[in-house]
Amino acid sequence: MASPLDESAPLNDNDQASLEPERKSQNIPAPFTLWLGGVAFTFAIALLGYGLACLPAFDRVGPLACAILIAVAYRQFWGYPEPLRSGIQFSAKQLLRLAIILYGLKLNVDIVLHQGLGLLVYDAGVIVFSIALTMLIAKWLKADTSLSLLLGVGTGVCGAAAIAAVSPIIRTKDEDTAIGVGIIALVGTIFAIAYTVLRPFLPVSAVAYGMWSGISLHEIAHVALAAAPAGQDGLAVGLLAKLGRVLLLVPLCFLLMFWMKRSGSVQDETKIAFPWFLLGFLGMSLFGSYVLGKQLPVSAAFHTVVAQLTTFVLTMAMVGLGLNVNLRALRTKAAKPLIAMSITSLLLSVLSYLLI
Repeated sequence: MASPLDESAPLNDNDQASLEPERKSQNIPAPFTLWLGGVAFTFAIALLGYGLACLPAFDRVGPLACAILIAVAYRQFWGYPEPLRSGIQFSAKQLLRLAIILYGLKLNVDIVLHQGLGLLVYDAGVIVFSIALTMLIAKWLKADTSLSLLLGVGTGVCGAAAIAAVSPIIRTKDEDTAIGVGIIALVGTIFAIAYTVLRPFLPVSAVAYGMWSGISLHEIAHVALAAAPAGQDGLAVGLLAKLGRVLLLVPLCFLLMFWMKRSGSVQDETKIAFPWFLLGFLGMSLFGSYVLGKQLPVSAAFHTVVAQLTTFVLTMAMVGLGLNVNLRALRTKAAKPLIAMSITSLLLSVLSYLLI
């Protein structure tokens, strides 16, 4: 007969009722309490990340990368908070998908289709170039394939959001996802700052500079940071070019699913779960493009709050992933993919500048 504390045995209502006093007498927290504690733990570190991002120098990196740094540091010094695993994994997986769905509100499909169709050709070329070159250099350097692919996708599409979207499809480890997001945030920030420094010396118009930023930088935030000095027109074109790359995230994910099955990376088709959250991402994009602001008028403050909420939810998810990172095991794993991605980013910047 299974004991009352044998969690593997099915419990009826009487067992559950008798279990609670025994839990209390042995100071065993209920599973829900531990789950809630894990979610609260990622929430607290996310808040710390936002606080750190307010300090000089760290404000250029942003709260996402700061929160990952804190989570990784916590893991190295104090280990993984094992009792809180269920809540932390909820943040790392379920909140991650929620953030991707909410991220769809940033994509105005109507504007891209009516004003940015020409830019989509550039955007598609950027994605193909970034992934292909990153993987080619990674192969030459004998770098980790999974992490290199994540960095190639993040460079070509939209940084952390793209990495988060493709990671369950290509079945990467949580620690690889967290490392990939951290690298993208760091390198993208460096490039964005470099763009703002170079802006006064470049013999191009504000619109051309904005287009260059939009088709070559990693995150939407990086594009906004780099293109802002070009004025409203430059910023608008830069964000439009970037949104085209975000739009192409959905077909890219389905192409990756097809490639994973055809390449023999998985033997059983059921092993690749259909990325339903991408349909949510697309649905929210359509909702934000054709309902919000048209059928359902909303203020600019509403969009600001939603954008901040999306970033915070994504930050909580990245905390959950960051706690899986063991730097001792990754001491040499990330160096070569970082080199491959940095070379690709530099060549992408140079070539895209020559094409504008």
